Amino acid sequence: MSILVVGSVAFDSIETPHGAVKNCLGGAATHFSLAASYFTQVRVIGVVGKDFTAEHEAIFTRRGIDTKGIERSEGLSFHWTGSYSGNMDEAKTLGTDLNVFETFEPKIPDAYKDSEYLFLANIDPVLQARVRSQMPKVRMVCGDTMNYWIADHSANLAKVLRELDVLLINDGEARMLAGERNLVVAAEKVLAMGPKTLIVKHGEYGATAFFSDRSFTGREKALRPFRAPALPLAEVVDPTGAGDSFAGGFYGYLASQPELTPAVLRTAMFYGGVMGSFAVERFGTERLQNVSREEIDERFKLFLEISHLEHAGV
Repeated sequence: MSILVVGSVAFDSIETPHGAVKNCLGGAATHFSLAASYFTQVRVIGVVGKDFTAEHEAIFTRRGIDTKGIERSEGLSFHWTGSYSGNMDEAKTLGTDLNVFETFEPKIPDAYKDSEYLFLANIDPVLQARVRSQMPKVRMVCGDTMNYWIADHSANLAKVLRELDVLLINDGEARMLAGERNLVVAAEKVLAMGPKTLIVKHGEYGATAFFSDRSFTGREKALRPFRAPALPLAEVVDPTGAGDSFAGGFYGYLASQPELTPAVLRTAMFYGGVMGSFAVERFGTERLQNVSREEIDERFKLFLEISHLEHAGV
């Protein structure tokens, strides 16, 4: 099955306690597509400038990612500058240069219109809705958003939420969207806005899935929330893109399965954690470019061991 992802392909300049890099390949669509490519076919729609070279494109194509949907434009690519300190739980934005991304208008190639799965990465909800309307036959739609769109573009975002099978956001965004401090109450309110399933990311503490009675075909009532842990890591080099990498692993695994069941969705959350854990081990997308399938499977086993009592001999 193929996933069509629409979002940013960018360059990041990042400083953490482990060092600094300038102009490394990043962006939500980049992290997502690399992570998802280990499970299924991926197609990317985005826009880049003249600073995006053949070497950058090869990072995608070496993973078999279809880049026909990446538009080349005059000017420079989207560039984000940020730094992390302390426990690196939050980035400090030092600069955001939208450049060619400021006038981004997603164009869907005809060859992409048979994509079975659609991921709407963190972009203007007007653009998300426009892409969704052009892909009426997809089997599943998953989306992301952020506090800026929640605070200042709520009406447009509400239209997108009604079209989503799965919404992937962090716990702060879930509380903000619902206007509730309690996460369980917030999740109930978000699900009432339209998404069939809500995945809430907790960074280094894992993720929680909240289900509605529409999450799975033929199920009369919602399942209880399901929590998947994060893998404790000895060293985190760069958290940038970890959430998008989680989304890629999660959605990539879903797209690789013949049908959506509770067991498949729960397993997908573990694979999301696997890919997110790889992403933070190097700056930018460096680690995601060179993961082996054997490493993915081995790390998945570690997730099982830390979350199942039977593996602990209990």
